[in-house]
Amino acid sequence: MSSVIASARFSVLDRSRIREGHTAAEALRDTVALAREAERLGYHRFWVSEHHGVPGVAGSAPTVLAAAVAGATRTIRVGTGGVMLPNHRPLVVAEQFGVLESLFPGRIDMGLGRSVGFTGGVRRALGRDKDDADADDFAAQLAELLGWFRGGSPTRVHAYPAEGLSVPPFVLAMGEGATIAARAGLPLVIGDLRDRERMRRGIDHYRTHFRPSPWASQPYVVVSGTVVVAADPGQARRLLLPEAWSMAYSRTHGTFPPLPPAGQVETRTMTAKERGFYESGLSGHIAGSEEQVTDELETLLKETDAQEVLVTTSTHDRAALLDSYRRLAGIVDRERNR
Repeated sequence: MSSVIASARFSVLDRSRIREGHTAAEALRDTVALAREAERLGYHRFWVSEHHGVPGVAGSAPTVLAAAVAGATRTIRVGTGGVMLPNHRPLVVAEQFGVLESLFPGRIDMGLGRSVGFTGGVRRALGRDKDDADADDFAAQLAELLGWFRGGSPTRVHAYPAEGLSVPPFVLAMGEGATIAARAGLPLVIGDLRDRERMRRGIDHYRTHFRPSPWASQPYVVVSGTVVVAADPGQARRLLLPEAWSMAYSRTHGTFPPLPPAGQVETRTMTAKERGFYESGLSGHIAGSEEQVTDELETLLKETDAQEVLVTTSTHDRAALLDSYRRLAGIVDRERNR
């Protein structure tokens, strides 16, 4: 009997994390280099993200970065995970993806989310507030965006060159977002792996309420989260330390810092509150040796019946990160060739 891993697609989401001692420009170039490697290794998609005013993330303009990635690769699908629709006018988003699809036909994905800025200051700078992430508003923005591709605007405005093009849309969601994706008949990207029960409820709700659309005739589920593969469990856990510390720091200081080396994290003194967030940030991921990760991926895919896994791993050690993606690709190849 074939493995569920063999029948699933595996893709990469890179958030252009800045590392301590390195620049934002290096982080962006690292993203492009990782995309080339992901293509060589046979990953299905390569997506980039949108973050504003975050010291530890260089990816603030996803459609611009997606253009650089698509220009540096030849066959891998390229997209966003995602463009945060409340931050933009749907017409402008349609135009941007229309340009991308025109330049790189048949390779562009449009991943869309409804998050707003990380802090009040960022939201004010964007001209947004927390209420702009309202589910009803997002559903209306999503419908408007998709309408620009179909044409026929009542205002007689046209989204050139998007009108008439087909750029696959995806909804990044938990909770209410799964309902929006189902009603719109769009593929769902859902995470994170640390709350499996909530994730399964969202997927079940999505499949139950899915309505076929011109964009998708049946439900399509992408599960997203951290997957780390190393020679042994200890090395895999060590790769998780920088991101877990940065997340703990952001929860206690209100700013998301660059990724520190794992060795620095191991020697840091933490407050009880920091330690709690830090330990939480180390849990719930898929991490370990090839054998362990194979077993965990099998379990995840059987639990969710997802068609695709979107891997979002970040760490300070760039060589170890690349090795993890190579080991993961090796697992997939072995399962497909059994």
